[in-house]
Amino acid sequence: MNTKTTKIIYWTGIILTSLWFGASGFFELTTNPVVWKITQQLGYPEHFIYLLGVMKVSGVITLLIPNKLLRLKEWVFAGIFFDIIFAFFSKLVVLGFPATIDAIIAFAMVSVTYAMFRELYTANYTKNIVVD
Repeated sequence: MNTKTTKIIYWTGIILTSLWFGASGFFELTTNPVVWKITQQLGYPEHFIYLLGVMKVSGVITLLIPNKLLRLKEWVFAGIFFDIIFAFFSKLVVLGFPATIDAIIAFAMVSVTYAMFRELYTANYTKNIVVD
């Protein structure tokens, strides 16, 4: 796959992820009744819902900044994956398998986006050597 195709897939994934999680975060912060009802039904307290909203909106802002904050973007992707995994299992246990479809779709979408991120921005983990 060439770089242009990788960038198109990456930015499409970033935009879709940002729309999905940005809307979710916005609805959590504005106490949207539908989102709050489901989240509380899953057993999460109010203060946690607000915190989720703040983290999602902050993460979306970070993802949308091109070619910057790459290490922080790694953390954002990790946070998104945790959010998806927790949502999946919470919904599975409380609401049943049909309610998990959105989490499965989100997981696939974010996985492809992250794979393209890794393709575009290879991690360079080198050990710093301290010289006395």
